[in-house]
Amino acid sequence: MSTKSIGQEFTKGLWDENPVFRQLLGLCPTLAVTNAVINGLAMGMATSFVLIFSSLVVSSIKKFIPSQVRIASYVVIIATFVTVADRFLAAFFPPISKSLGPYVPLIVVNCIILGRQEAFSSKNTVGRSLIDALGMSSGFVLAMLLLSAIREILGMGTFLGYQVMGPWFEPWIIMLLPPGAFITLGILLALALQIERKAKSWK
Repeated sequence: MSTKSIGQEFTKGLWDENPVFRQLLGLCPTLAVTNAVINGLAMGMATSFVLIFSSLVVSSIKKFIPSQVRIASYVVIIATFVTVADRFLAAFFPPISKSLGPYVPLIVVNCIILGRQEAFSSKNTVGRSLIDALGMSSGFVLAMLLLSAIREILGMGTFLGYQVMGPWFEPWIIMLLPPGAFITLGILLALALQIERKAKSWK
């Protein structure tokens, strides 16, 4: 059982245990689909939906799941919500679904989601599991939004498709390519580490 307060349970996902910048989890979709803000936001929301609802279900039925098959059970629960998210995007947002390609179905094996079920939801109450999932989801969405915003602005001069850079700006095409994702993430990880070191030195 976690001994943190409700506020700490939520805010840990925003910084101290941010899935992308602190734990380096879920990097496959983080690097693959963040060439545009709408893609990054859609992937973040789909992942959040799966994480939140699978956490609620796992926490609710944890006492009924034999320890020998708990991982397999978690995967089945996660896959159910991934299917819902994937079909929802395909039905109502076909262009986004096409842009995200196979990365929505691959949420099933996202380490963030399975890790939270094993490390937290299976050991805590429904209420705490919900707060944990909301915090981790918020941290993941913020990371996706930040990364995709930088790449879209520098790569196309736009934000959510709207032009934000003047005619003088020459787009950095590399930011829309895989190397741009690695460069941007590397810089953001370095900044996060520097902020952490500064915060420790002030204590």
